[in-house]
Amino acid sequence: MLSDLLATEQTLSAQQQIPVLTIKGAIGPAVSDYIGKEISKANQQAQASAILLIIDTPGGLSSSLRDINQRILDSDIPLLCLVFPQGARAASAGTYILYACHIAAMSSATTLGAATPVNIGGGFTPKQEDKDAKQQKSAMEKKVLNDAIAYIRSLAQLRGRNVKWAELAVSEGATLSAQEALAKNVINYLVESPEQLLQVLDGQTIMVKKQEYQLKLAGAQLDYRQPDWRSKFIATITDPNIAYILMLIGIYGLLLEFYNPGIGIAGVTGAISLFIALYAFQLLPINYAGLALLLLGITLLIVESMIPSFGVFGIGGLIAFVLGSIFLIDTEQQQFQVSLKLIFTLAIASGSFIVFILGYIWRLRSNQVVSGLEALIGAQGTVLENFTGAGYILLKGERWAAVSAKQLQQGEQVTVNSIKGLTVSVTKSANPEKISAEIER
Repeated sequence: MLSDLLATEQTLSAQQQIPVLTIKGAIGPAVSDYIGKEISKANQQAQASAILLIIDTPGGLSSSLRDINQRILDSDIPLLCLVFPQGARAASAGTYILYACHIAAMSSATTLGAATPVNIGGGFTPKQEDKDAKQQKSAMEKKVLNDAIAYIRSLAQLRGRNVKWAELAVSEGATLSAQEALAKNVINYLVESPEQLLQVLDGQTIMVKKQEYQLKLAGAQLDYRQPDWRSKFIATITDPNIAYILMLIGIYGLLLEFYNPGIGIAGVTGAISLFIALYAFQLLPINYAGLALLLLGITLLIVESMIPSFGVFGIGGLIAFVLGSIFLIDTEQQQFQVSLKLIFTLAIASGSFIVFILGYIWRLRSNQVVSGLEALIGAQGTVLENFTGAGYILLKGERWAAVSAKQLQQGEQVTVNSIKGLTVSVTKSANPEKISAEIER
């Protein structure tokens, strides 16, 4: 009997754990991975009666946003979204997430909205004389805008919130304060802390997948979940600046290995860096025209290092390199663009590295070998005795067995063409001359 009571008490205690997930900063692949895994994990735990999602974001990538919202809509337990602390915002992609959650709440002095796709608005401010003119959008821009409007409208209808304002947030970039959002039925509650939100919601019934769901949050403990190592690793490599540097390390490592084959450190490092960069670019919105320009720039710089063109290939390569780097990430989100300072710094460093370092290594490859058996190829020797076919020559102070297709006379100079084992193949030098040499017999 006592064991049953203890078991019941432990069960009730276990059910009072509320996972708390935090979105702070730009929404990208790492955030999507973190939120998605934690939602799936919470759905598999019987003690999790709800998930609290705390938001403070300027927006992010559309692909990552849709992945997060898909996990929210598929969840069997409700998502309680809170824009917190004071001064936080749920801008752009954050507005969509707020609408997708089962419960939307904000703290005072927080904002939401401005959900227009950035590549449409573009931050362009028209001249005063053109402000009254109707802006002409391309068919693709209209498709993107209409798709975004339909998406947020469907979320608003699903959660029973203000549909008209949701459309304005996308079409006109409308924004609201927390008090205004509550008055317009954009959010459900105005609270000052996560704990207060749980107190307000305790015992209420909401709809989850078209079924009634009663929130039992009395005495619930907040369980703050942090990103695991994988999410942190993805966050690191999907930083556009890091991915960009990894790609260049990969390319230059492979180039060094090709130019100067050695023990493989440069090649292995380059291959690993390049594969990590390609994985990161798979998660980021890559412009393949920009990538092609960047590779063209590197190719032209390599050509300049091998075939001097008085700077034509080099200058063209630097221009293509810089333009390709700027166009590489196809988004207007500042958080996911490669830093211009980094681009210009690496452009100068890359130009110097390829033109001077790789050029120097390439010229070394064409130098005559000065050690080993290969160094004997092209060397001059002296015939020790008359022979046809096989005989002996004096080569660098040593007696060598030699073969020749033509008859050779003692004292003639010959040139080594190839080496097989300890026998050299020779031909008479172009300007043969007799030399006097004392031969020890």
